[in-house]
Amino acid sequence: MADAKTKPEKSAKGGKKAKTGKTAGKAETMNFQAEMSRLLDIVAHSLYSDKDIFLRELISNSSDACDRLRHAALTEPELAAGDADYGIAVTVDKTARTVSVADNGIGMNRDDLIANLGTIAKSGTAAFLESLTGDARKDTSLIGQFGVGFYSAFMVADRVEVVTRRAGEDQAWRWSSDGKGSFTVAPAERAGRGTTVIIHLDKDQDGYLAKEKLSGIVKRYSDHIPFPITVAGADDAPEQANTGAALWTRPKSEITADQYKEFYHHVAHMADDPWATLHFHAEGVIDYRALLFVPSTRPLDLFQPERESRVKLYVKRVFITDHETGLVPAWLRFVRGIVDSEDLPLNVSREMLQDNPVTAKIRTTIVKRLLDDLDKKAKDDSDAYETFWNNFGAVLKEGIYEGAAERDRLVKLARFRSTAADGLVSLDDYIGRIKEGQDEIYYISGDDVDALARSPQLEGFRAKGVEVLLLTDPVDEFWVPMLGIYEGKPFKSVTRGGADLSKIKGAGGEDAKDEKAESELAPLVAAIKLALGDKVKDVRSSDRLTDSAVCLVAGEGDMDIHLERILRAHKQLDTAAARILEINPKHALIKALGEAARQDGKAPLIEDAAHLLLDQARILEGEPVTDAADFAKRMSKAMAAGLG
Repeated sequence: MADAKTKPEKSAKGGKKAKTGKTAGKAETMNFQAEMSRLLDIVAHSLYSDKDIFLRELISNSSDACDRLRHAALTEPELAAGDADYGIAVTVDKTARTVSVADNGIGMNRDDLIANLGTIAKSGTAAFLESLTGDARKDTSLIGQFGVGFYSAFMVADRVEVVTRRAGEDQAWRWSSDGKGSFTVAPAERAGRGTTVIIHLDKDQDGYLAKEKLSGIVKRYSDHIPFPITVAGADDAPEQANTGAALWTRPKSEITADQYKEFYHHVAHMADDPWATLHFHAEGVIDYRALLFVPSTRPLDLFQPERESRVKLYVKRVFITDHETGLVPAWLRFVRGIVDSEDLPLNVSREMLQDNPVTAKIRTTIVKRLLDDLDKKAKDDSDAYETFWNNFGAVLKEGIYEGAAERDRLVKLARFRSTAADGLVSLDDYIGRIKEGQDEIYYISGDDVDALARSPQLEGFRAKGVEVLLLTDPVDEFWVPMLGIYEGKPFKSVTRGGADLSKIKGAGGEDAKDEKAESELAPLVAAIKLALGDKVKDVRSSDRLTDSAVCLVAGEGDMDIHLERILRAHKQLDTAAARILEINPKHALIKALGEAARQDGKAPLIEDAAHLLLDQARILEGEPVTDAADFAKRMSKAMAAGLG
């Protein structure tokens, strides 16, 4: 067993060495990381529908450990000297009421045990735990969400021991815990390298003492593991329970849906079912096999800064690496699975992979096949594709921004919320509904679809039946200006000035501007400008508002309002730019203020109203008021006058 699937193993030579000195010969008791304790509580006390998965998870860990040692031994053959036949042994001891899972893989030392079996290294775990309430705690997929399947042992155990020795090191170590807040690490004796997990079964888990039951679990969940898995009683001869053949080498016609699903669970370290499966053998100039999966839920590491893919590379059935392979681009990093090449050397390094022409050809083919599959699913099953897009659309859009060679295909695959439909729409859908006189693709960006749909900036567009895309992914602020134009139509943010709706024919025909109303509004516009000074860039009459009194928009050449908010949140900007305040000449409040301004543009009423209108516009944008105390004072004054 390599670890708890929280982080990749280093080679034995480059890994951490067991500490000696004061720690040698004495046990150490340590507390679990806070998130770890809460996860163990969930595992131990929730009502899982299928506890058999604990064996699947431990065997999967053992398989990873054997894979990693086999790769390390390519350059350091002494690590596997004398025992190069990798395998996994499941043993039942009815007298001791234990089930043991042992491997002769890479093993762990003291520091590995503390790091891997006492913490959760995955980003987002704490936040995910915070969200778990009620029935969510009963979801068996939670284990896979964390990628820490080792802890599933506590579903059936009242105590778990791990005896392990890292390849290339002399000292063995024992890890022990009852899963209730702490664990103990102490020196131990072990004849050879590898790891043995000893599960001391709970009193109500006698079913797992039956060798036949364990063999059945192995056949069901772990038949694809490419190492022999034996099952034995304490006094019985071991019997192999799996076929031991690499699943991806077998013809598709011989593989069942359940076998694909269980291999996905093994290779992805997730407990959901795959949304899509892609299995093919490429022959010709280069020869390789690929078995790839698109998850049906988001992996927790999807938005980690490293943006690493998790497709494993094998060469001639020997595991090489699952990090920085270059087999899929960062914008397809949600894909899980394996690629097995016949043409790469067994000792290929990560650095060599990045520039290797074989890797480049494999990547090109994989990307094409994946996009072909997505395109087919988008056409054949729009509901299923919507599920996929909600999970991974933000990642695919990174490819548009990065100028990928597949940009045109990615744009066609992109889907959006909009003001014209309940579901998702494509850009082709949008172009097909474009209004007469409309020369631009309009969009608005923000954090929440519902809030965007209520934005006052949309009122004029909605009145004319002009569709607006509602963009809520941070990457939207970057790929849209990078793409710039689609089918001859430039993208235009509705939160920027210069949106001329008068030329677009609405449901009621061509709408002419009310020049008389704008002329009568001029004194009020001048008075508001005077009152607000440099707090605004400009004040002007609006043709985008129909119901609201005011809104804020960016200048034609200025940064979009939402992008500015993102950059300020990430400390990339210190101050907010002054915005244009647009006022609605048809609104009752603006009309009344306009009449007051024509009588006395310098009246205190006008100055108070100007600041309140600006604060109202900021509130509508989800921004704080400029001065809360001043806002409260002016609002109280206005309310008192209204009640007077």
